[in-house]
Amino acid sequence: MKVHFVGAGPGDSELITVKGARLLAEADLVVYAGSLVNPALLEGLGAKLVDSNKINLEEINGMMLEAAEKGERVVRLHSGDPALYGAILEQMRPLEKAGVEVEVVPGVSSLFAVAAALKTQLTLKGVSESLIVTRPAGTTLEEDQIREMSRLGTTMAIFLGTDKIKETMRSLEVPKETPAAVVYHASWPDELVIIGTVEDIADKVEEAGITKSALILVGNVISRSGFGRSHLYRSR
Repeated sequence: MKVHFVGAGPGDSELITVKGARLLAEADLVVYAGSLVNPALLEGLGAKLVDSNKINLEEINGMMLEAAEKGERVVRLHSGDPALYGAILEQMRPLEKAGVEVEVVPGVSSLFAVAAALKTQLTLKGVSESLIVTRPAGTTLEEDQIREMSRLGTTMAIFLGTDKIKETMRSLEVPKETPAAVVYHASWPDELVIIGTVEDIADKVEEAGITKSALILVGNVISRSGFGRSHLYRSR
């Protein structure tokens, strides 16, 4: 008995791993993350397809457990990489307690699709050697540490916060001219890239009508300048 938790990638159907695509093709049951997963990944599959947005956690777990106990091949398909805001442990624990083996297959995070869309690095020599991945407070998070973390002056990737972008930008303790970007549907056909500064990015995003399905990036790596040459490529 085994259930595979597979990262579907950020949107582009070609950005799933070879292993993830194989497991999908072999599956008897695929429980997928609703509109966050590109429908192209589900086309032509012989599996039973279940949209997890339409059922609760207990139903999801029960369905996967029942299928696994029958010897069926089960794939739980998450968007991006399930390690980032994927809520997989609460699904895995009941399966493990029931004696079902679980395997996690990594995926390409939307964070990396955003970096690709901006044609930059998240860590850049002489600009930013670290990356902070976080989210703002909201319905499921009482308090965040965005203000405190922003003082470190390094690259910040802010998930699940486009609808709170004005408050988030006000909370940042960085120069107002610090570059900021918002990428909507990174790697999807309707991808939209908005570039500005901490001071004006919220207005630009509001004007574009974006309130969800986007990631906020803050930091000087966005400007693609001021970096040093990697030691790896220095003349010897």
